[in-house]
Amino acid sequence: MFGTYAQNVHQLPSGDTSQYKSRKLHFDEANFVSAYYHQDGNNSAVTGGIGTEKLTDIANTFDLQLSKYNKQGKKNTFLFELGVDHYTSASSDKIDPNSISSASMSDIRIYPSVNWTHSNDETGNSYGFTGSYSQEYDYQSLGAGFNLTRLSKNKNTQFDFKLQAFLDTWKVILPVELRTDGYGSGSEGDSRGVGSEPRNSFNASFGLSQVINKSLQVELIVEPAYQHGLLATKYQRNYFTDGSLRAETLPDNRYKLPIGARLNYFLGDRFVIRTFYRYYMDNWGIRAHTAEIEVPIKLSSFISVSPFYRYNNQKGTRYFAAYGQHDPTVQYFTSDYDLSTLNSSFYGTGIRFAPPKGVFGWQHLNMLELRYGHYSRSTNLTSNIISLNLKIK
Repeated sequence: MFGTYAQNVHQLPSGDTSQYKSRKLHFDEANFVSAYYHQDGNNSAVTGGIGTEKLTDIANTFDLQLSKYNKQGKKNTFLFELGVDHYTSASSDKIDPNSISSASMSDIRIYPSVNWTHSNDETGNSYGFTGSYSQEYDYQSLGAGFNLTRLSKNKNTQFDFKLQAFLDTWKVILPVELRTDGYGSGSEGDSRGVGSEPRNSFNASFGLSQVINKSLQVELIVEPAYQHGLLATKYQRNYFTDGSLRAETLPDNRYKLPIGARLNYFLGDRFVIRTFYRYYMDNWGIRAHTAEIEVPIKLSSFISVSPFYRYNNQKGTRYFAAYGQHDPTVQYFTSDYDLSTLNSSFYGTGIRFAPPKGVFGWQHLNMLELRYGHYSRSTNLTSNIISLNLKIK
């Protein structure tokens, strides 16, 4: 990929040629990220808020960035990304505990995307479009997006705008106890049909960043979102005070409004203090505060470590109740502890290598980063994640 394009050397026009930009398609960089995630807990929503939450996921993404200049000297950047995840879930295997394996006990998710961005190197302004696709056993999704960046004349103020739409189709998989005669399981090889429902999501992001001085940068972020369609996970059981059982039922629309702020302070040549705060609210009654700090420390000219800590406090939705605590007269109900009142902590560190002669002496392997994080929350859910990031330039 590094030797695909070549050209003969021609005599350039006389005069200043420092601004000359080749219009050949140019390789910018490639990134490979691989992560292993494992969690455990005892509040599975599949079995009504009790039972194992064991899950493992191996996620891999690869992206390739190419660019070329047009006749007007404007830059066109093409970003191709492919993601492949494989997970196993003990709780999802309880959709039908009488079978050897449910449809969602393990699965592979594939999600390619492509982005084109047109930019002006002199002003820093740009705009672009994104297309994406995602599929796993019970849904498929088509996505489209638009991105816009505008900078002030002195380039100390930057405005970013993003707009995304995801059009999803979900298979309506039900717990085995709630299936009517002839209703399928959603498993491969099961010829019986299952219903399907749409779920559409529309997200916007407004970001305004400002360079205060050479040491301090701040950013304000507002990310409104709207969802419509099947927002409940129908194979998640809910148990009521009268002993009855129903599939999770939630409103078919949801408005979300996260408002966040970032503050980065450069403390000399060796330390950076990165802070983030976000307030979240939605029309389901969830309110949440998230605060995060990360302190990259430069140990040498090419090695740095980045310890981090994030705290989250959440007031749960009005529709949540624990196992067997739902009122039979309510219209909407869930026992998914992700939507409950909780607090959580996530902490860990990363180490980054970027030697001038390349990682392991390979000039093109520009950077290697390892990160580890441990997550725990008040519902007794714990998880660990380790990730590897390789950058090739």
